[in-house]
Amino acid sequence: MDTIIITTPTEAAHPHGRTDPRTARRRLWQLISPTLPVGAYSYSTGLEYAVEAGWVSDADTARDWISAQLLHLHARVDLPALMRLYAAWEADDVAVVERWNGWLRASRETAELRAEDLSQGRALARLLTDLDLPRAAAWARRDDACWATPFALAAVVWRIPLDEVLDGYLWSWCENQVAAALKLVPLGQTEGQRLLVHLSDCLSGAVELARGLEDEDLGGSLPGVSLASMLHETQYSRLFRS
Repeated sequence: MDTIIITTPTEAAHPHGRTDPRTARRRLWQLISPTLPVGAYSYSTGLEYAVEAGWVSDADTARDWISAQLLHLHARVDLPALMRLYAAWEADDVAVVERWNGWLRASRETAELRAEDLSQGRALARLLTDLDLPRAAAWARRDDACWATPFALAAVVWRIPLDEVLDGYLWSWCENQVAAALKLVPLGQTEGQRLLVHLSDCLSGAVELARGLEDEDLGGSLPGVSLASMLHETQYSRLFRS
């Protein structure tokens, strides 16, 4: 009986190593997977209160609610910060990493939005430490790591191209929002998939907008989202964390 031996290539675990493009793509899938143990599924980013208040009541209003955040918040706040964090990790510039992590933390307009960001950032930093990624351990010991900071670190270490990082980051957020809408509005499965098609068509525009912004142009605010987040903190009945 013949013996089949399967060998797997080793992968460099630092940003100056070489990773096969297909392997890098799989690492991105892992990073944006709903199974990533960071608790992203447990937050609604204000959507739960928006449904309670009647602001979001069907597929059309859910589309408008999520699309507005994609184009007016993520494209103007999260994505530009993620791009700068990615460049800072590539350059091993700790001061710039600290600067943009602090800027992103200060951009969260409510205690709930800040707690959501920091909770996921801390969980991801700890996970990356357990996966032996260099430079993650220092952030795992802190309580002020925004989600994008260890996300950018993992992307650099795993040699994931920036364009794919930006698309993946946005897709992961959209998928979590649609999953929340399915439970809360509620939406049917087909409506949810139709919503994902619409949101995926918006990704290129959001990335293009983010790439064109200078430092002094960064920032965005949606008062309705902030109000929903604040009011969700005291909402009587909740499925999602506050």
